[in-house]
Amino acid sequence: MDITAYIRELLFSHDCVIIPGFGGFIGNYSPARIDKSSSTFHPPVKQISFNRNLNHNDGLLIGKISESSGLNYGDARNIVDEFVNNVRKRLEKGGKIIFDNIGSFQNNQEGSLQFEPDPSVNYYLDSYGLGSFQFLPLEGYDVRKRITAYSDKGPLRNSSTRKILWRAALAVPLIALMIAIPLRTDIFKSKVEASNLNPLANAGLESNLKALDESIAIEMSPSAEAEIEIAESNVAPPETENISYYLITGSFQLKENADHQVGILRSEGYTAEVITAPNGFFRVSAIRCNDLDEALINREILLKKYPGTWVRKQNPI
Repeated sequence: MDITAYIRELLFSHDCVIIPGFGGFIGNYSPARIDKSSSTFHPPVKQISFNRNLNHNDGLLIGKISESSGLNYGDARNIVDEFVNNVRKRLEKGGKIIFDNIGSFQNNQEGSLQFEPDPSVNYYLDSYGLGSFQFLPLEGYDVRKRITAYSDKGPLRNSSTRKILWRAALAVPLIALMIAIPLRTDIFKSKVEASNLNPLANAGLESNLKALDESIAIEMSPSAEAEIEIAESNVAPPETENISYYLITGSFQLKENADHQVGILRSEGYTAEVITAPNGFFRVSAIRCNDLDEALINREILLKKYPGTWVRKQNPI
């Protein structure tokens, strides 16, 4: 049975997967970043690390094996124990253990277990389909090149030539107008007498301008200013989200086991409760906090008796 396949599947949906008696894999979120030296964009990732002190049985891995393979909980536990024993024997002989697409294990010269993660798989589901890519860096525009290009062409005409052309352009329409006036006197006269200027149009324009001036001159009365200030002061402040933080001390496949641990915690003075996980397991919460700092302080206290206690963030529905 490929135990590492179940571990990989759990890493996509959990931030902590523990191999009882061996250690736990922890997924740490890393935001998107840009490598300026290589002009490469990297999407958000879940970086996998290993903590050998997280070796208690939280029921997650064994429950997954039992559910997927159809074995009972005891047989699944025996399979995991045998897997851990084989891994430890190979490490003691100086071998290197590779968990495909997760990482490799090897003892150093001092006999300490070392973990080297494999970055080939991104276990952060929100980055599914996103990969690293290179982009062309932006280059600054040099204005001096444009100035040099225009200065090399030289002037098209000298100043005297431009003056002559300008005067000729004005003289041509004036001469044409002088020739046309004697021939069109009667026509212009009849048109002026027939049309005149529409006094209503001018009156309308003047009244509009006057109304515009009056509208500009209007000042806000003190009462209006007071109403605006009162309306602004009555704006309701934005509501803050109530986020809960649960300190999980264990996860069990059977509710009887979870209830048993709840009873122990309550006898110690904790407000313990059972929370049903999406995978069907029963998680035991010792304390529920409304502040992350408070949750982390209580976690340090619980770790002394319940190793592997972790914080679960619950957003409001």
